Amino acid sequence: MAFSSILRRSASAVAPLAARALRSQRNCRSAVFAALHQAGIAPAAAAGEPRLGPFPPPRGYSTKRPSSDETLLRVLDSEIQCAEETDEHDRVEEAPGGFPFEIEDKPGFQTITLSREYQGEEIKVEVSMPDLVTGEDGGEDNENGDDEKANQSSIPVVVSVAKGNGQFIEFCCTAYPDEIVIDSLAVKNPENSEDQIAYEGPDFQDLDENLQKAFHKYLEIRGIKPSTTNFLHEYMINKDSREYLMWLKNLKKFVEA
Repeated sequence: MAFSSILRRSASAVAPLAARALRSQRNCRSAVFAALHQAGIAPAAAAGEPRLGPFPPPRGYSTKRPSSDETLLRVLDSEIQCAEETDEHDRVEEAPGGFPFEIEDKPGFQTITLSREYQGEEIKVEVSMPDLVTGEDGGEDNENGDDEKANQSSIPVVVSVAKGNGQFIEFCCTAYPDEIVIDSLAVKNPENSEDQIAYEGPDFQDLDENLQKAFHKYLEIRGIKPSTTNFLHEYMINKDSREYLMWLKNLKKFVEA
């Protein structure tokens, strides 16, 4: 009798614990199902099906790439093949004789940097991708010089000439075939806040003609002359082709991943 009483007391003590554990398990499972439902994931319908979790997808789960992605990959492959068939992406332009600059060309960037020293000055040139004009839209009414330039390919060039005192003069230029146009210039101080905009003077074309010629000569003796910019124009066309091919391949890798 005593032993039976002990068993009854033990059972009565364990029953509430088991009920609480069962309720806790049900509550947890309900919370998981609710989370899966909000995430748009259908839980297993039967207890015998594989449980959801950080495991390989169950049999019958499709990992096939969407048809739109397959179409995109085919178009990318075609474009890559077309780009690889051109000569520009792997052609290397030879620098003209006496080219005084060192070229820093980092793959994946749309600019290159030229640098040199000249009589104690540190000269840097940032060259951007060319603005190409095919000539197909050449206007018949373009008679003056400005309109002719609008139908010529060009490259943006920023030249900075620094001296030991920290200040430097910056020329913003546009290089056309056999001609360099100075758009603006300013004396800058690296100690000034980036929020402070340096005065760039009047429009360069409004300066006295002799002063304009003197500044062009100033750049020429430092290596910024048509023979340099013509080479840079061809160099940047080739770089543009290389970067475009790399861009296409990176896109393909991303879509395939």
